[in-house]
Amino acid sequence: MKSFVRSGSAELCVEDTGGAAAPIVCLHAGVTDRRLWTPQIEALRATQRVIAYDRRGFGETRLPPAGAREAYSQVADLLAVLDTLLVDRAVLMGCSQGGRIAIDMALAHPERVRALVLVACAVSGAPEVDDPYSPLIQARVEAYEAAEQRGDQAALNELDAQFWLDGPEQPTGRVAGALRELFLAMNAVPLASGSPGDEIDPPSAWERLEEIAVPTLVVWGTLDFAPLGARMREIVRRIPQVAAVVMDGVAHLPGLEKPAEFNRALQAFLESLPPEGAAP
Repeated sequence: MKSFVRSGSAELCVEDTGGAAAPIVCLHAGVTDRRLWTPQIEALRATQRVIAYDRRGFGETRLPPAGAREAYSQVADLLAVLDTLLVDRAVLMGCSQGGRIAIDMALAHPERVRALVLVACAVSGAPEVDDPYSPLIQARVEAYEAAEQRGDQAALNELDAQFWLDGPEQPTGRVAGALRELFLAMNAVPLASGSPGDEIDPPSAWERLEEIAVPTLVVWGTLDFAPLGARMREIVRRIPQVAAVVMDGVAHLPGLEKPAEFNRALQAFLESLPPEGAAP
């Protein structure tokens, strides 16, 4: 069921399967929207309550006119979704920037988080990695900068698909057909909508990963950016209760690209969690 949750002046578009089962809240990547999680919603809806929402500037979320957009907090928006839907505690599953928000939430409001699923995720405050680009990546970066300068949204969308769907070192169009069409449709919305407002920077989470006190599944693909893989390995090293799954032959969106393999790992992790209310 689709509804809208108000947070400040935004109306966040939320999809909620309903039901009494322990909820899992899905947080999309910065080049997608809630449709990223359609394969997981369909796989889990019989046994879990699954909630996915479009962040500000994405999908069907509604914002005021550009000149009236306020500063906002991603964690506050997530809290608004949980509170409005009467969710006391949830598994948070986030991809890329969605994973960053899940980590920030787990550190700021640990009582609201049952477990984490972090997919190719960013981390607030993580250091930049000085890793020289290959010639192919450098050419794509330069093409991206040129497209930004001339305001060519179609070219930017296609280059985002090359980076994040195909993989930065992979041939253009490695992922084609319906998945590519979906990616381009999702990413076209934030490219066209402009800034959703100034995001209030959360405290750095990078120095606090050891404080995450819930079971955590970390997933990434072998075709993603090499520095991201290094970051994911560092996350696995530092979070206490952690399991890792490296998916071969996928880039930044493994749950979309190989949903059956991803869903098997996700389901096994969810089944391993202690029952709600059990002593830690």
